Amino acid sequence: MADRERILKIRDLNISFKTDNGNVKAIRGVNLDLYKGETIAIVGESGSGKSVTTKAIMGILASNGTIDSGTIDYVWYDEYTGERQERDIVQMSERELQKEIRGRKIAMVFQDPMTSLNPTMTIGRQVMEPMMYHYKKSKQEAYQKALELLELVGITDAEKRMKNYPHQLSGGMRQRIVIAIALSCDPYVLICDEPTTALDVTIQAKILELIQEIQKKKNLSVIYITHDLGVVAKVADYVNVMYAGKIVETGTINEIFYDPRHPYTWGLLSAMPDLDTDDDELYTIPGTPPNLIYEVKGDAFAPRNKYALNIDLRLDPPTYYVPGSKTHKVSSWLMHENAPKVEMPEALRRRLDKMKKEGV
Repeated sequence: MADRERILKIRDLNISFKTDNGNVKAIRGVNLDLYKGETIAIVGESGSGKSVTTKAIMGILASNGTIDSGTIDYVWYDEYTGERQERDIVQMSERELQKEIRGRKIAMVFQDPMTSLNPTMTIGRQVMEPMMYHYKKSKQEAYQKALELLELVGITDAEKRMKNYPHQLSGGMRQRIVIAIALSCDPYVLICDEPTTALDVTIQAKILELIQEIQKKKNLSVIYITHDLGVVAKVADYVNVMYAGKIVETGTINEIFYDPRHPYTWGLLSAMPDLDTDDDELYTIPGTPPNLIYEVKGDAFAPRNKYALNIDLRLDPPTYYVPGSKTHKVSSWLMHENAPKVEMPEALRRRLDKMKKEGV
């Protein structure tokens, strides 16, 4: 644990969006850590704040979005002097973000490759452009590096593909191109926002394996955004469970999958499809997420939580460490020493025990 090198530290991040109906408090006090060479996953239902958090890291919030408070400290080593540098991304200007951070030190792979690629530009030009912009590489140097990147991401006949346009490639190949563009400036952090959603299952597995291979080769730190816990099980070292703009549970992959403590995490795990289940219907978490235009009183999950206590309706729970763990934290009043002892649903316990035996 001591030799882990922290590369990104988010503290007390609060983000709101101005709308015609009022201010939406989309992110409410998020704390997050990312270490060199490690993979964290951010999971939760749609609208929980996963993508907004990572867009804030990239400095690409929508024009109606505002960071109300908090810090996003990013650490890197100067490529010339080797000195350790630390900057708060929140305090950086648009020009600094564009020149220093976006695409250069932190890169992002979006979920739909067709909206990430310019349909009027050749693949080669799109892969070369970031290198020519950030590192002032000549066309010849950028072309050679682009060829290497296409081969790295598993594109066959790379020279021919350089001349192609996006519409001439399959969905899986387009996503590989997007990954190649993201890697073109040798970033330290790669953010993957649902990178396999638009792809069929067999291609999904190949893209996930590809990202893992590249991560090992380049010692990248990776942030996955997903609602698919099956993906999380394959790729993540640490998991952050988000609900209504807050991280409600965080821990190692084993802690979240085999010893979850928050009722919302129980619901997400119960909703995973299972071929061996005896149930006729897939489990769904009852109710809907809160409308964050209105102030959230107490625990945001309380109205959907059958284990909610009276205090949940009045006070937002603090974050507790799970006894015996330095990595497993839960934001729930059920973790209070005076709270009644509540066990996870028996059906979920059997399912998790089965997954553990099978080494899933």
